[in-house]
Amino acid sequence: MGPVLGAGVIVPGTDGRVLVGRRITPGEPPTWSLPGGKVDHPGESFEQAAARELAEETGIVLPAERMRVLAVLLDHGLGRPRLTAAVLAPPCDLPALVTEPHACAGWERVPVDALPEPMFYPSAQVLATWLPAYQAPPGTWRYPLG
Repeated sequence: MGPVLGAGVIVPGTDGRVLVGRRITPGEPPTWSLPGGKVDHPGESFEQAAARELAEETGIVLPAERMRVLAVLLDHGLGRPRLTAAVLAPPCDLPALVTEPHACAGWERVPVDALPEPMFYPSAQVLATWLPAYQAPPGTWRYPLG
């Protein structure tokens, strides 16, 4: 299998909470996760992938031009190379819908100092780029952007 390219989307609310979902992907233990997914289309940027995945997974439509890549993360945590962009969305309080019930049991906005566990490995790494005090698991190379 080749490398995976993806984006994890941090969606802060205006009240300081962040959007996370209850991930129930078949064949994996349940975890919590940020919205996000693979760069799927030829010529698609990390920002475009983040906006598309956010809309597909939650029904929240935000423009790719308002997305900001904080860092690029490289890991091999799930058995193959993965390059993930940590993408910060603009603050948004729109309701998140469960559009993929086979993969997500619900979306919640939680305080950043009370993030639920266990967190999906790539989401934990993305959150650690945004929240310096957040303890993400080791094993990722982080390349912050200027």
